[in-house]
Amino acid sequence: MTASIHAIDDALIHQARIDLAACFRWTARLNMHESIANHFSFAVSDDGSQFICNPRGRHFSNIKASEMLLLDANDADTMNRPNAPDPTTWAIHGALHRNVPQARCLMHIHSRYALALACLQDGSMLPIDQNTMRFFNRIAFDKQFDGMGLGDEAQRLSTLLGDKKILLMGNHGVLVAGKDIAQCFDDLYYFERAAQTLIDAYATGKELLVVSDEVAEKTAQQWENYGFEFAQQHLQELKEILDREEPDYRR
Repeated sequence: MTASIHAIDDALIHQARIDLAACFRWTARLNMHESIANHFSFAVSDDGSQFICNPRGRHFSNIKASEMLLLDANDADTMNRPNAPDPTTWAIHGALHRNVPQARCLMHIHSRYALALACLQDGSMLPIDQNTMRFFNRIAFDKQFDGMGLGDEAQRLSTLLGDKKILLMGNHGVLVAGKDIAQCFDDLYYFERAAQTLIDAYATGKELLVVSDEVAEKTAQQWENYGFEFAQQHLQELKEILDREEPDYRR
């Protein structure tokens, strides 16, 4: 652990640990986890390079705030330590936090419907309802899968996000980037809902009712104007439920 990590606001880290732990617990409840794989992280330094993330080998439903690792993306010795993170966590999230500092929160999962969409030749999120319209022209696509996100693959992924908030990773899953934990989780939740609606509509075999680009963009902007307070309230409600039913997430 470097001296610069010690200089970070302890109150900020404490609250981030609690909020991120709540997101892990709720993702497990939604069955959007994948065994002990996948990872969320949140940057706690101004330059984005120092971040918290889930420990290696812990199921999302068991994660507690105090278990979150505090890492420095520029620390070459990280993977040599006894409490080293999962290699793909370190590679993908480390590269993104180094190279995309505006992406404060990153959430990567292999959820059922997002992954199904990522496995289609055309994984476009067609605007057929309010949730799919939310992501109109706001998705970056990766169609050059080259392994499990280690080394050069992780570095390549970090160049693809740009100013988008969603990276649909072909043959792999989805990565969501946000300015804070609540917004990132809200986008993750609604992206999976949107993907489910689209996949279900495809499954009928009937022609989709796709709205115009103008209507889709209008709706996406309405979501953005509506979104910050909505996302904060969404996370607050989830924590209220967890405080009743799984209060140990805060420990």
